[in-house]
Amino acid sequence: MWTRPRGGREQPALSRDQIVAEALRLLDSEGIDALSMRKLGNRLGAGATSLYRHVANKDELIELAVDEIYGEIEVPDTADPARWREDAARCAHSLRATMLRHPWIASVLGQMGLSYLGPNYMRISEAMLSVFTTAGFPPEEADQAMATVIAYVTGMATSEAAWLTVLARSGQNEEEWIERLYPAAEQAAQAYPHLREGLAGQRGKNPRTAREEGFQYGLDRVLDGLATRVN
Repeated sequence: MWTRPRGGREQPALSRDQIVAEALRLLDSEGIDALSMRKLGNRLGAGATSLYRHVANKDELIELAVDEIYGEIEVPDTADPARWREDAARCAHSLRATMLRHPWIASVLGQMGLSYLGPNYMRISEAMLSVFTTAGFPPEEADQAMATVIAYVTGMATSEAAWLTVLARSGQNEEEWIERLYPAAEQAAQAYPHLREGLAGQRGKNPRTAREEGFQYGLDRVLDGLATRVN
């Protein structure tokens, strides 16, 4: 689909970019389960048949939407070998923030067959490969280093996105939810001293701050490990 000519003579006012933009608005506001070609067509003032002139099916539309989201991720313009950790960390934080802005993406990443061929994903990959290659990673390991960072971020952000989605459906904010749950969690942990101590240490802490600190800790350890491979 990335190289297919963009068609639509019968609907000159409707473009693939418009379709993807409206799909993103629908996904962000109502979630992945709300997306259908018929509903999207109604929002665009066009029949579902008109959409199929631009995208082959719903799965292809989701891949296009995912790549559009990848376009929000910040990557360094040039790679400085002395700043490879900072550059890699900035990309990682930007990827996490992007996924949390579009939490529905967590439910589809494992299904995106050819999303890695999308122009935005390829731009990100090229920039991150440049970071690791310029830093002195063995050429055959630069791709693995990039994949390791992306896998860590994706795993953490997927869990966060799922949690935030449940939270949004509950109508409560994070502090309210955790405070309401705490007595039950404390009771469940009574027989487990390490868990009990951990819960006590988290009581009253801003949950968003705790999530960010946890993400940073793991990212630092991933980069520590990768640093041992720099030539």
